[in-house]
Amino acid sequence: MAIQRVRSKWAKTKVLLRSSEMHEYIPHTKRFRRESLHSMLQDYGMVYVKPVSGTYGNGVIRVERARESGGYRYQIGTKERSAPSMDALYDALSAYANRKGYIVQKGIHLLKHRGRRFDLRVMVQKNLSNRWETSGMIGRLAHPRKIITNYHGGGTMMSIEQLLSSHLTPSETEALKAKLRRLGVMIGKQLSTAYSGLKELGVDVAIDTKFHPWVLEVNTKPHPYIFNKLADKTMHRRVTRYAAAYGGIKRKRS
Repeated sequence: MAIQRVRSKWAKTKVLLRSSEMHEYIPHTKRFRRESLHSMLQDYGMVYVKPVSGTYGNGVIRVERARESGGYRYQIGTKERSAPSMDALYDALSAYANRKGYIVQKGIHLLKHRGRRFDLRVMVQKNLSNRWETSGMIGRLAHPRKIITNYHGGGTMMSIEQLLSSHLTPSETEALKAKLRRLGVMIGKQLSTAYSGLKELGVDVAIDTKFHPWVLEVNTKPHPYIFNKLADKTMHRRVTRYAAAYGGIKRKRS
């Protein structure tokens, strides 16, 4: 059976939300409309506007209320702009969002490492027993002038332990990693209820300032090579071994 790919972020989010257990980990998400943009900015102060289908963080826009001016600020790539009103903001964002479907997602204030935001990539795969397993975790430190953490967008891959060292004790970090391992398996099982051909998932997880994990996005074609950026190659070997077994990557000739 071919490995299944699901491009739509909206479709995957709806499947995850069918599980009551997942609700506390999924940021409030709606289709991009003027009404949803306005109401969510009123409720949360900051949101991310994302393409329904997209890779490498392309097209992601960070939007926040500028309380001092009563207007709004938004950032695309390294460019920051402002809009004096909701009408002006919606018109500006529509130039991007109307090219293809977009969603609005509650903004999570990410933890920082040396002044730069970071999130985590949690790799979830079918293992050699054909069961879902969280096979790897890696931190992604954002480019200093960008809102995205992706490697292709200038992000730096680092160990989770290094990124969390100034926020949590080693035992607290281990407890969080155990929680993320359980969350990864839960996501694999839930998405499989709708997409039985899935074999691998790259789950992008934000950790907020209260150390609660939020599932920002689930990729069904994650790249295992980022784990090779770590000094310890244990996770990279496991991730590539599983991927080779189900045909996600070509086996190396011995």
